[in-house]
Amino acid sequence: MRHDDDRLRALMLAGLAGDSAAHAALLRALLGPLRGFFRRRLGGRDDDVEDLVQETLIAVHQRRATYDPDRPLGAWIYAIARYKLIDRYRRSGRTTPIDDLPELADEFAFAEASDARSDIDRLLETIPDKQAAVLRATRIEGLSTAEAAQKLGLGESDVKVSAHRGLKALAERVKGNWS
Repeated sequence: MRHDDDRLRALMLAGLAGDSAAHAALLRALLGPLRGFFRRRLGGRDDDVEDLVQETLIAVHQRRATYDPDRPLGAWIYAIARYKLIDRYRRSGRTTPIDDLPELADEFAFAEASDARSDIDRLLETIPDKQAAVLRATRIEGLSTAEAAQKLGLGESDVKVSAHRGLKALAERVKGNWS
């Protein structure tokens, strides 16, 4: 979602204007990023992941009128996802120290996250497209190597090599900017 915020925002605005096809496309486009978000936090409990994805999509649909077009869409959606995750923890009786959920920070954290996404997008634009696509799929969306390979039409070995080379290239660029 991070590299796609403008497209998703356009779908959201079109949906708010009454375009049901755009709204449906938005909800479909959110499936992968939300699965990755919850998968990273729940450690592979796939049933819980799918339940939370569905709960979040329902909430996005029901609360779409509350979206402020002047704010980043990703921050709004991830705020909903975070609250769904917290609700799940409460219902299950699981206690989680606040330090374990750094995403619970106030609105200023959303702005920082949006800035960080922009920085990441700019960095990814400096490496070859294939490496950037692999890193987005595996490191940002949270897909496994096999899932990323299938999504990108690559072999699993190619995904692993591209991820390694992409991370190495990014490290060099970051190191070069800080030297």
